[in-house]
Amino acid sequence: MRTLERNKRTIHYAQLIGSTPIRDEYGNETGEYANEYSPPVPYRIHVSAARGEYTNAQFGGIAHYDRVLVTGDMECPIAETSVLWIDKQDTSKPYDYVVTGIARSLNSITIAVRKVQIGG
Repeated sequence: MRTLERNKRTIHYAQLIGSTPIRDEYGNETGEYANEYSPPVPYRIHVSAARGEYTNAQFGGIAHYDRVLVTGDMECPIAETSVLWIDKQDTSKPYDYVVTGIARSLNSITIAVRKVQIGG
């Protein structure tokens, strides 16, 4: 039932495409990296109400997630390295969720996501 079109809403996601070394004011690498993401892409998916709990069954031992996304699209492009705009639809601002786990079953994909605060 959650995969019915009327139960879906539009979110945006961006895929990790690489990372570049961060350099200091002298041009030396600092040992840290900045992730680079693709442009945000809209995607229709079921988004649960805000919640969070420890679950041992579906996602192994993930202790922290705030929402669950469910889709019947077995070719869902969202990966564990993806970032998401769920509450914020303005993709010119920083993303507000990251993926914490993906559980695939025979007919659906369930994605656990955690809210993050990114400056901007």
